[in-house]
Amino acid sequence: MKSTKVTAHTLFTDLDIYLFRSGKHFRLYEKMGSHLITVNGVEGCYFAVYAPMAEKLCVVGDFNHWRGDEHMLYPRWDGSGIWEGFIPGITKGMVYKYKVIPYNYGRIRMKADPYAIKAEKPPLSGSVVWEMHHDWQDKAWMDARPVKNAMNQPHSVYEMHFGSWMRHLDDGRSLSYREMADKLVHYIREMGYTHVEFMPIAEHPYEPSWGYQVTGFYAASSRFGNPEDLMYLIDVLHQNEIGVIMDWVPAHFPADDFALATFDGSCVYEHPDRRKGFHPDWNTLIFNFERKEIRSFLISNAFFWLDRFHIDGLRVDAVSSIVYLDYSRKEGEWEPNKYGGRENLDAISFLQEFNEAVYGHFPGIQTIAEESTDYPMVSRPVFQGGLGFGMKWMMGWMHDTLNYFKREFIYRKFHQNDITFSIMYAFSENFMLALSHDEVVHGKSSLLGKMCGDEWQKFANLRTLYGYMFSHPGTKLLFMGNDIAPYTEWNFKAEVPWELLQYPPHKGINDTIKALNKLYRTEKALHHYNFSSEGFEWLDAGDRANSILSYFRKSDNEADKILVICNLNITPHRDYKFGLSKKENYELIFNSDDKAYWGSGFEIRTKAKAIKKVWHGKPWMLEVDIPPLSTLMFKIKTTAVVKKSGNGGTKNQNSGSNQTSVTVKRTKK
Repeated sequence: MKSTKVTAHTLFTDLDIYLFRSGKHFRLYEKMGSHLITVNGVEGCYFAVYAPMAEKLCVVGDFNHWRGDEHMLYPRWDGSGIWEGFIPGITKGMVYKYKVIPYNYGRIRMKADPYAIKAEKPPLSGSVVWEMHHDWQDKAWMDARPVKNAMNQPHSVYEMHFGSWMRHLDDGRSLSYREMADKLVHYIREMGYTHVEFMPIAEHPYEPSWGYQVTGFYAASSRFGNPEDLMYLIDVLHQNEIGVIMDWVPAHFPADDFALATFDGSCVYEHPDRRKGFHPDWNTLIFNFERKEIRSFLISNAFFWLDRFHIDGLRVDAVSSIVYLDYSRKEGEWEPNKYGGRENLDAISFLQEFNEAVYGHFPGIQTIAEESTDYPMVSRPVFQGGLGFGMKWMMGWMHDTLNYFKREFIYRKFHQNDITFSIMYAFSENFMLALSHDEVVHGKSSLLGKMCGDEWQKFANLRTLYGYMFSHPGTKLLFMGNDIAPYTEWNFKAEVPWELLQYPPHKGINDTIKALNKLYRTEKALHHYNFSSEGFEWLDAGDRANSILSYFRKSDNEADKILVICNLNITPHRDYKFGLSKKENYELIFNSDDKAYWGSGFEIRTKAKAIKKVWHGKPWMLEVDIPPLSTLMFKIKTTAVVKKSGNGGTKNQNSGSNQTSVTVKRTKK
């Protein structure tokens, strides 16, 4: 079972090597790593790894008692730094590592395969020889994805952490990928979310990192099953018309000795200059974006998840730490770029190339940047000078909104600008409004805990916030549990406190999100112009004394227009007046104060008819009743547009959508 020097049986062509060395090879997972093949009738495994400064390199594993001196890999003749070899007798499921002897015979390193598609379950760290196969049954979704996942469609995202979403009652074990399929799909459909976002699912050794310190970039975490089990879960989600977003972490990686750090005794993956290659916040290493081969590694990794796992979107973590040389660094700890600026020019060009590549090869996908500064044009096309992302998390909105809702009611009138300011820049990027896991950890309290007031007021505040959020321009994201309103922070060691749903206040929050998701999906005015000022118009942003906001959401059809009224204080109002430019009548479609949501049930009129009376300098006046601490949505009432149907009858062209079924479709196991 000795290895043989690969010549005619290499998986690489000259073009592959050229693309790899120029940073343009985006499907390296088809060449690098371990691949079960047959050579001259002999079954075995082909290995290929990039280790340009290695002196010797061999494969060790459970098949050779971890010695492996007889299973050498050989450097290619072309100077590419790739070592390769074929070992007969290697079969699926065998565990291996690379034994790397650096140049000048330095310290021997035992390294996991950077391109392994399966890893041992932590704390073990070996790579596993594997072949993935899944009979995908999501063709209908994939064909329709360019339309369903488009920018003018609703994107209501449920962010979740696999290990703490739901656990077994008997032993506290997390659900596996397959066990999760039916339960997760049923919950997402019942709640009305359009997408689910998985916090990092690539293999990682340290659970408290929540997956953000990745060691196996191509390996789905073995904590929850095999790669095919994750494929099954994604397939079932797709068959139920639920999009799948994955957190992707190209910003940094941990310095664990078995992984990428000083892979061949030199800085292969990390930048050799600590000012560019070390992240002080997380004690991690930063990829060398200047090295072409590493750009190929990273973009190939993005392609791998989009290609092999049918992922619909990549949320890119910590973009600010990628684009700025001085991120979390003091004066003297960073070096300006060649123009004297603080931008990391090579990292920026990497992000631009990544976005161009994935959008160019995978129709209908989206990329989303977690970018916490005011770096310009994050979600603008590369040809315009932007980074090329589809969307960007709206961190400013999140901070201002949560700070506002923490304030006591008596002081809110002095901070009206805090809650209205977001509209000043809402259309400068394609923003996603995110209330993510980051806001309910590390002593920040749960969302409910951030709200001011007594218990009823806290829940009313949260319902009002959600109504404001879902009617604000931009797409939406909620972290798991936020739609139940737990009293405590997220604990990654425990499951979502599902038992709270038996209590009316928490069930009310849950039902509020259901209703808002349904409105967001079915009311075109709430999503058609997700990122355009054409979809938003202030009615009155200046009633500071009463802490009331009012605005219109619009689509390309006047009949879709929705009037939103947010009462951000505890005082109800009768016959509250608005001035209108023209005669418009409205009908109530959502009231966060409804008793069904554990609201006060303050009785209000469900119809609002414009009166010919000058108000606020406008010729028409609208009178409405407004409950305490509430968000109301009224839809414009227009003359029904009718046309003859095929049987001679009539039908209303503005009729509502069908209810969403929660019957889970399943793929073959």
